[in-house]
Amino acid sequence: MTPGPLAGLRILEVGHILAGPFATMLLADLGAEVTKVEPPGGDLSRQVGDAYFASINRGKRSICLDLTTDQGQARLGALAADAHALLVNLKPSVIRRLGLTYERLRRYNERLVCVAVTGYGLDGGDDPAFDYVIQAATGVAALTGDPDGPPTLPGYSSADNSAALTAALGLLAQIVSGRGGQVEVALRDVMLAQLNYRAAAYLNDGVEPRRLPNGAHSYYVPAQLFPTAEGHLALFITHDGFWKTFSAEAGIEGFPTMAERAERREEVLDAVTRALHRDTAKRWEARLRPLGIPAAAVRTLPEALDATPEMIVRAGDFRLVGSPVKVAGYMPEYGPPPALGSLVVDGD
Repeated sequence: MTPGPLAGLRILEVGHILAGPFATMLLADLGAEVTKVEPPGGDLSRQVGDAYFASINRGKRSICLDLTTDQGQARLGALAADAHALLVNLKPSVIRRLGLTYERLRRYNERLVCVAVTGYGLDGGDDPAFDYVIQAATGVAALTGDPDGPPTLPGYSSADNSAALTAALGLLAQIVSGRGGQVEVALRDVMLAQLNYRAAAYLNDGVEPRRLPNGAHSYYVPAQLFPTAEGHLALFITHDGFWKTFSAEAGIEGFPTMAERAERREEVLDAVTRALHRDTAKRWEARLRPLGIPAAAVRTLPEALDATPEMIVRAGDFRLVGSPVKVAGYMPEYGPPPALGSLVVDGD
């Protein structure tokens, strides 16, 4: 079997729950050797449930170290000496107290890359920074939901998952540089960065973002969810060519340019809504996709998983969603999640 693109890369992970473990699992899927350094009680996500833990920790090894002791620190130093990177997500004060920074670990390995995933940065304090708190603090919640309803949170951990992807990118970028060093990823900064065009509109043109009904896009019209004769359809018309094709299929006349559609938004939405009520969401999807129109019927997660069996993998006793990164000639082995402290090192 062809080795993964990250084969030979040795990564240490110290942290709990989601952002850090998901980042290193993505790297493990690509062939990296990931060792979870867990306290005697284990990663807190073990308390949530076996399937939860497996979903962000497959294919790793686990070693139990009490980093508050001299022996634990010595073992950490030995592991760091042979590693390419350490990724940690804990409070800044804990990261420093346990010596999980490049400043403290460089004596073991000058080329070690240390990635700190925190809420507000290593110098940003220890204020609680869980996913939903960050979404509220960065404007994401205020932008989500119906304008006549309360702010809304998406049904998954978007801040943690986004920080994980960013942390994996930062870790690999510093390794590619050939230099060791400290890398920081703050959940707050990640979510602000993802508000790119919304933030730019405010910072440069003074346009304060607002919620629109049905998740409508602030620039493109029509681009939102629409009710149909049965179910809802996501329609995303981003240029005039899409509109020409869609409007012909839907029997809608007029509004040929995006500028006109944006200016006459409510008229366009009324016309599209009336047209889409003539068929079901699934049938509209079947009609529009062959025409190259971005459209999809709203599915539940079980329906989405049933429709994509190729994304479901087996990792030990668990069925999980596989890696989103496909590398030609390489197939991840998807090992099981590690038992707590299953890796034994010299001296145990």
